[in-house]
Amino acid sequence: MNKAFKFRIYPTQTQQTLIHMTLGHNRFLWNKMLEDKQKQYELDKTMLYNRPAQYKDTYPFLKVI
Repeated sequence: MNKAFKFRIYPTQTQQTLIHMTLGHNRFLWNKMLEDKQKQYELDKTMLYNRPAQYKDTYPFLKVI
């Protein structure tokens, strides 16, 4: 017999703002890293090993969270 649990959360307005901001930053960072990897591969056919922390100096809004 399998059991399943469903949970529903009701975040406050402040928590909702923080959740949306976090997801937006993650989406931006993923797309930026992918774009940089694709550009590097098109230039010289090598793989770029970039890390999210590398972008914090260039984009200061990533330091907020």
